[in-house]
Amino acid sequence: MSVADNLDLFRSQLSKFPQSKLVAVSKTKPIALLEEAYQAGQRHFGENKVQEMTEKAEKLPKDIQWHMIGHLQSNKVKYLAPYVYLIHSVDSLKLLKEIDKQAAKNHQVISCLLQVYIAKEESKFGLDEAELRDLLLGDELPALAHIKIVGFMGMATNTENQQVVRNEFRYLKELFDHYQREELPANVTLKEISMGMSGDYQIALEEGSTLIRVGSAIFGERNYL
Repeated sequence: MSVADNLDLFRSQLSKFPQSKLVAVSKTKPIALLEEAYQAGQRHFGENKVQEMTEKAEKLPKDIQWHMIGHLQSNKVKYLAPYVYLIHSVDSLKLLKEIDKQAAKNHQVISCLLQVYIAKEESKFGLDEAELRDLLLGDELPALAHIKIVGFMGMATNTENQQVVRNEFRYLKELFDHYQREELPANVTLKEISMGMSGDYQIALEEGSTLIRVGSAIFGERNYL
């Protein structure tokens, strides 16, 4: 099946979840495949390396909405600040401050998701429940005028046990619902939950995901560089 056919399949599935959008994870994929997806109507693309995303953004149409989904180092923020649509992987106040600083230099307000640690794997990044609360309700966040926190992101445990995955996604949705009821700073408007990838997006959708990050099911198996 072609990239366009695969996208059509996902659109038919997403029609049952009108609150949800598909982020086509294009990491390691050649420009030609991204162009094929673009011609089929896809506008949201996700990358996990800043250099690769920046190179693609320079070559592809400017109405593409670029999502940074990988672990982001503070010293790389300056490269994506001029054009990034949404950063999914914010896991510290230090990183938020750097995003705010670079956004100000580019006269931007950058939308961010806070990455929450929901998996039972040490290799995953993210804020635990206490760190999330301290960041959202702390004294420093309101001063960051060039960022907007629009939701949470989580990565489930890599396991065949679907109930484990479901429980982790449900936990993230419960946190999201809880903080929607809290009085939060003006630069926080919780509306997006980024959870679900090629192997578990269906469960994520059922548990309330608004952004699914899918690569191999659209573009084929990943090309490891």
